[in-house]
Amino acid sequence: MERRFMWGDHMERMDDYRWKELTILESTYDPEALNRYQGGEIDENGFKSIAPIFVFNATRQEDILKDGMITCRITFESEDSIPAGRKAFCLIINDHSKMFIELQGLIREDRFFLFKELDIKQQFVENNTPVVELQTKLGVIDPSELLRPEPSFATKPVGQFRDYTIDPNDPIKERVRITYERMHTNQTVDFVNKTKERWLKFDKFESTIMEALVKLNDLVDESDPDVDMPNIVHAFQTAERIRAEYPDLEWFHLTGLIHDLGKVMAFYGEPQWAVVGDTFPVGCDWGESIVYRDTSFKNNPDGKNPKYNTKFGMYTKNCGLKNVTMSWGHDEYMYRVLKHNKSTLPKEALYMIRYHSFYPWHSSGDYMYLCDDEDKEMLKWILTFNKYDLYSKCEVVPDIEALMPYYQTLVDKYLPRIIKW
Repeated sequence: MERRFMWGDHMERMDDYRWKELTILESTYDPEALNRYQGGEIDENGFKSIAPIFVFNATRQEDILKDGMITCRITFESEDSIPAGRKAFCLIINDHSKMFIELQGLIREDRFFLFKELDIKQQFVENNTPVVELQTKLGVIDPSELLRPEPSFATKPVGQFRDYTIDPNDPIKERVRITYERMHTNQTVDFVNKTKERWLKFDKFESTIMEALVKLNDLVDESDPDVDMPNIVHAFQTAERIRAEYPDLEWFHLTGLIHDLGKVMAFYGEPQWAVVGDTFPVGCDWGESIVYRDTSFKNNPDGKNPKYNTKFGMYTKNCGLKNVTMSWGHDEYMYRVLKHNKSTLPKEALYMIRYHSFYPWHSSGDYMYLCDDEDKEMLKWILTFNKYDLYSKCEVVPDIEALMPYYQTLVDKYLPRIIKW
């Protein structure tokens, strides 16, 4: 089925067409660029509908997402339509593994899109039709590293960390805001319970910890477009910073290394808003310090459910976080993976992994009324960990190959050889 749309349309409608054939219409944020490329008049919003440039075909998610690489084939109407350059641009909807291609010229950043350069892998003719195959790595923005009002652990100026001001003209900020809007709309008690049913079967794949880290290497954190830093680098940066200051706490070093491994869910179709970002309890009122709280929860059905929309909701005072259902993300998943695989890491490590994205609690003091004495005791460890996690990213890349043997000894000590995910 062929669908035509403008980039300025309300893009939630595209969910209905998830894996169907789409015809892409040209649009651009830069009228001069479009005039140079195609010619013609531009409307007051910077958009123009022109003849279809090409058709992007996708049938199954597995066909375009494999081993951390996104591959797509675009079929052109004629050879004249193929761009002369060797670059193209890719747009990835941030909560689905589907994409739309724009060749030559600038593209408008719209509600759910990130745009990035994409290499042309090969060109060929199939059934008398010119085809171009494009490829790029799977990317993700972790909003926790961009958005929070509290620079709780910052050693740099406030403006350099977790800036949660709203700026529709900043594509990264706007995309992160939309990620939270999606998260706060869809993370409900029902969603979390159903998602647990899928992920806690631990039947997605099996690997060693090091293999999972290498896999995570294909997940590029696009939070900073100027730093192409794979997640495996951040993992070793965090671990090494901890090791430098706590040389005798081996388990702490390993915790820094593996804390983000739950992000592998992104390779198996989990939407970004259910993988990364700040976490919060579901089934009770939302904490005051949750980013965008005043506007982003308006369409969450739990807010209209009297069982869930009070201060304590389905919980009791000081019931303990272990009895609280958290929004689904890589923290909870990695904690569950470690428990299922019978890790011998101490409870301090498990707390750090399970709650390091629970910023409304550990940075702002919300939800203390749900905490028991153990939670309050563990809070100091989470705060200690987060200063290494949040502010360890830099341009200095550790020698991962040289560090592997040391960290392998820690893996062997605290974890089984094969992990079920």
